[in-house]
Amino acid sequence: MSTNDQPVVVLVHGAFAESASWNGVIRRLAGRGLRSVAAANPLRDLEGDAAYVRDVIAGIGGPVVLVGHSYGGLVISRAAAGSPAVRSLVYVAGFAPEPGEDAFQLSGKFEGSTLGGTLVTYPVSSGGNEFRIDDDKYHQQFCADLPAEEAALMAATQRPVTERALTGEVAADGAAWRDLPSWFVFGELDRNIPAELHRFMAERASSRGTREIAGASHAVAASQPDAVAACVLEAAGQADEAARRTGGAS
Repeated sequence: MSTNDQPVVVLVHGAFAESASWNGVIRRLAGRGLRSVAAANPLRDLEGDAAYVRDVIAGIGGPVVLVGHSYGGLVISRAAAGSPAVRSLVYVAGFAPEPGEDAFQLSGKFEGSTLGGTLVTYPVSSGGNEFRIDDDKYHQQFCADLPAEEAALMAATQRPVTERALTGEVAADGAAWRDLPSWFVFGELDRNIPAELHRFMAERASSRGTREIAGASHAVAASQPDAVAACVLEAAGQADEAARRTGGAS
């Protein structure tokens, strides 16, 4: 693959995280010669968030691999629909929705999520409510496999999400994984989105490569950047045997 043909990796964070949560993955992709852009997902509403990501793609002006974490999975599914620039999708502990599904609906499909009991809710001037994870509960809920000091920084810099975003249903043409090759990587001990749901979505999407990381949390990009980077490299068509072995692909 020529340098000019290399895709740019567009990384889309989800709720309760921010762009710097991709730093470890970005460093590893850069070491393999892949450029990354960590988009600042607005987390306001699904259609608007997807439109923003499409603007990011248009600004790049070339082929991209779209990578979405958590709620960001819904955003990339919608943003990639009908886009000739998107080569492949990577769901990093991310939702891969069918049309008509939303984040709330999917997260309750299987038992195991403890997110609801950790949320702080308050109204916003634009209407409706916004959610953030209580700082004291963030470590165990979101990133239990990271050191406490790093978890405290992530809690302080988390990006809240609106109720409108989490209840936004995917449009009829908004499930791009139906048409694009998709990869999945997630943690066995994800307390936001149960691993059983990740397995279900990966199978439903006929995943080209699925990594379930033993002992890993919802913040798998921060805690297991090698495994996540290896998955992205596969989706970008640049994986080698060592990368395929990283994280225990299945």
